[in-house]
Amino acid sequence: MDKKTVAFAGNPNVGKSTVFNAITGLHQHTGNWTGKTVETAIGHFDNGTTEFDCIDLPGSYSMIPCSAEEEVTRNYILSNKADIIVCVCDATCLERNLTLVLQILNITKNVIICINFIKEAKRNGLTVNTKKLSEMLDCNVIEIDAKKRSGIDDLIHAIARYKRKPETNEPPMPPVKINEKAKEIFRACVSGETKPDKNTAKADAVLTGKFTAFPLMLIFYALIFWLTLVGSNYPSEWLSDIFGFLLDILDKLLENFGLNDFLRDLTVYGVFGTTATVVSVMLPPMAIFFPLFTILEDIGYLPRIAFNLDKCFNKCGSCGKQALTMCMGFGCNAAAVVGCRIIDSPRERLIATLTNSFVPCNGRFPTLIAIIAMFFASDGTFFSSVVSALILTVFVLIGIGMTLIISKILSKTVLKGKSSSFILEMPPFRKPQIKNIIVRSLLDRTLKVLARAICVAAPTGAVIWLSANISVDGRSVLSMICEFFDPIGKFLGLDGTVFTAFLLGLPANEIVMPIASMAYSAEGALSDIADLTAFKNLLTANGWTTVTAICFTLFSLFHWPCATTISTIKKESGLGWAVLSVILPTATGFIVCGAVSFILKIIIL
Repeated sequence: MDKKTVAFAGNPNVGKSTVFNAITGLHQHTGNWTGKTVETAIGHFDNGTTEFDCIDLPGSYSMIPCSAEEEVTRNYILSNKADIIVCVCDATCLERNLTLVLQILNITKNVIICINFIKEAKRNGLTVNTKKLSEMLDCNVIEIDAKKRSGIDDLIHAIARYKRKPETNEPPMPPVKINEKAKEIFRACVSGETKPDKNTAKADAVLTGKFTAFPLMLIFYALIFWLTLVGSNYPSEWLSDIFGFLLDILDKLLENFGLNDFLRDLTVYGVFGTTATVVSVMLPPMAIFFPLFTILEDIGYLPRIAFNLDKCFNKCGSCGKQALTMCMGFGCNAAAVVGCRIIDSPRERLIATLTNSFVPCNGRFPTLIAIIAMFFASDGTFFSSVVSALILTVFVLIGIGMTLIISKILSKTVLKGKSSSFILEMPPFRKPQIKNIIVRSLLDRTLKVLARAICVAAPTGAVIWLSANISVDGRSVLSMICEFFDPIGKFLGLDGTVFTAFLLGLPANEIVMPIASMAYSAEGALSDIADLTAFKNLLTANGWTTVTAICFTLFSLFHWPCATTISTIKKESGLGWAVLSVILPTATGFIVCGAVSFILKIIIL
């Protein structure tokens, strides 16, 4: 079977990746460019006689690169590795898109152009003469509606029958000439006048308004937190019951195989039990939060969040793109660190990377929710769930505030420099694409993050079980470690048991509270904390007060990142910055918790 390579190029927000996904389906994977922290999708399809390798190039406004993504796109097209370049354009802003098209045609003539959002352009009062456009550019022009797959078969057919043109030695066209040609072609091929979308203008006036932008952002996030909080309770309980049933089966199975008690308990209660706890606590909140977050992304609200927060981050020596990576951190800090690649400035990328763990990830949300429910809103009613969501939002705001403070400190010390400007295109509001949301949120985010957590949780479970079940002079190693760290825990308004739980929970934040429960109850395995009433009784019996709960919540916000995030930072930025990413939040946690504990104890006494 013959092989050909097809590269998909285009401006950001033109539907390029949607076209790529529609053509390749699930036959794709994600990879990094050699020497670059730029991620792209790679896929394939075939027509029976030829297999087509497809590459979704990073979105680019110009072949004169202003970012790592644009540099990757420019270099790949210049390499002449692709047999065909598919340029995806947005019919609603074709003049701007034509600049990139002409720049690519300046390099290679093996181009197919597909015009997306044709119907939307007509609704806006524009008509595109694709036949004339094809004649003027001397290449195939195909109308598509990527969301509804309209025209996709025509594009596949055009790719399949395309015959590569011989390259010419024409001198490159200067940028000024390209811009003038783009305007000329646009005027010749597009008729009508763009009608301003009054609904979008009205929505933006509210969503980005001086007095309404921030309150609405808080309402949106409070709603997402509430839905995550309420929606994850029952699935977590169901998963806990299912894993409890499987744990008994595994125990009996290993017993029938003749495995001795020590190794059987290590496997069942250490490795499997810890992994099951991580999955049952972590999966439901992620499966709810990530799709909700992706919906905000899909309808076009996230760029408006970046716009609203740009001034705040700019004053702190960073830029508005950090707001997007910070929002991603609510789902997973490790994934958000990878997302920092969208920030062009290396200095600002490091600031965003080092401060991302100041916002709680989904692994910390279940613990925060449990503590808030037990100590601040414990009657189990609808009203208490709303109060819990509001309290959680307040703690999240504290995390965001600390992100800004630390960003400012970094920009004035180890990462000095001026804030860079960035081009932010406000995309039109569009209906969310359910299929894409499911793929992106569940497959690309939830399952990938969960898989990383499981890989870390399994060996950690063995270590935790061993520390709880190996005794020296009648005392478990775990209890001895807790006693050793008790002075540090007391300084933080906690105790040695909780501080040890945070240390042992380094691989996965989800297991912090189960470890504390296991240490308090002197059990040899991680405890199920689904029964919050019984768990609160256990905590109060071991000296917990409201002050302890407040300090615990603050230290959950401000302590070292999980092992997955640290390893991701090391991979993205290097060992030194990974070490600093541990020191920064930990030092912040010690200062904040120490001060709050001291003040609250004086007030209460």
